[in-house]
Amino acid sequence: MAQGAAERMSRVDTAWLRMDNDVNLMMIVGVWMLATPVTVAAVRERVADKLLKYGRFRQRVQQDAMGASWVEDEDFDIARHVPAGRLARRKGESEQQALQRLCGQLAGTPLDPRHPLWQFQVIEHYQGGTALVVRIHHCIADGIALIAVMQSITDGGSDPPARRRRAAEPDGDGDWLSDAVLKPLTDLTTKAIGMYGDGLAKSLEALSHPQQPLLGSLEMARTGLRVLQDAAALALLADDSPTRLKGKPDGRKLVAWCEPLPLDQVKAIGKGLNCSINDVLLSCAAGAIGSYLRDRGDDPAGKEIRAMVPVNLRPLDQAWKLGNRFGLAPLTLPIGIANPVERVYAVRRRMAELKGSYQPLLAFAVLSVSGLLIKPAQDAVLGLFSKKTTAVMTNVPGPAQPASFCGAVLRQNMFWVPASGDVGLGVSILSYAGGVQFGLIADHRLCPDPQAIIDRFGAEFDQLLLLAMMLPWAGEALG
Repeated sequence: MAQGAAERMSRVDTAWLRMDNDVNLMMIVGVWMLATPVTVAAVRERVADKLLKYGRFRQRVQQDAMGASWVEDEDFDIARHVPAGRLARRKGESEQQALQRLCGQLAGTPLDPRHPLWQFQVIEHYQGGTALVVRIHHCIADGIALIAVMQSITDGGSDPPARRRRAAEPDGDGDWLSDAVLKPLTDLTTKAIGMYGDGLAKSLEALSHPQQPLLGSLEMARTGLRVLQDAAALALLADDSPTRLKGKPDGRKLVAWCEPLPLDQVKAIGKGLNCSINDVLLSCAAGAIGSYLRDRGDDPAGKEIRAMVPVNLRPLDQAWKLGNRFGLAPLTLPIGIANPVERVYAVRRRMAELKGSYQPLLAFAVLSVSGLLIKPAQDAVLGLFSKKTTAVMTNVPGPAQPASFCGAVLRQNMFWVPASGDVGLGVSILSYAGGVQFGLIADHRLCPDPQAIIDRFGAEFDQLLLLAMMLPWAGEALG
């Protein structure tokens, strides 16, 4: 792309850009904990050498009546994006608690819209090493893409392939939607969509021709109306059980994380119970939330909450292209089931029901078209998600082997996903170097002590591990 030339932002990325509100900012926040010290100068040099090979990280966002564009930041300054931070510990506060408090503060602090929407804050002298707090706006990329980006800046990381933009390439949505959304629709999916009229199918067809102007036209108004009607199908979902975790957030963010669980033990539980790793981990999450509510005087028996789970909709080898290419699937978590084995099988049934579902495609279509609606209309569409949802939950695979950065071993890392609308809870699961780690981001008003939930993950996992070890395995006699 020529210096200073504008590149149109895709429709779904525009939706994420405009999804910021007073209580939830659409930033992915992460932290790297390095075992040995790394200087701010070294981090800046590595980021300039590796990260800036992705052109998006040199570009700022320019909004206009038609949406938004990516334009080169003529005033780009690496020091602005990689500042030195300071960890100010309060009385009685550990280094980890101080870092968690800083991450929460940064999660609620907007990025400067005059410059590229990302920042790496370097915290020197953290637990004998260095911590990096990373913030990247969701309009730049989704979690899967950002994992690929972060791996590329580690020692020995690969540069992104040279991108050749076709002269006739439209704004980035059309070809992808045509290939990945329209063509794979099965007869069953088409019939399922047909239950709610033909609005979604026509909206997807319109999205596959982004060169046709829609905004401000009568056709855009009709398309917006159809999408509003299709999105209303989400209202058919049963309401979440009321809990203290659902309500109106106040915008103050708190984060927490736990020590990694051994991945081989998670696999052992899955084998013993004939479940997937995801089933095991999501069951632990449901158990930890239910236990937290129970200990605070709430009775979760018979209750369920819904978590929106991102579903990747593109090949992993295309992640370097950045942008957002995922749908959302509503997963019901059985927080009221106290028996850990019964609960893991309940999760397995719910996960099986989501396989082959058209709902992630519906969510992607809604997000895509909402990116072209006026802000109040977009908020109304997205409000349907938050009304039916207590949490956002994501599970991202990291490197299987320990990574290093500027010669320092990356001993632990975590990230937190943003929540839209009035959703106040985000659960993150990250596998890395033989371990699996849980992270939580919560709104202060709805969950003032997220560490109390995180601390229960280990206990829920240990219960499942013990029960799995007691069960007869394939080929073993019962007694």
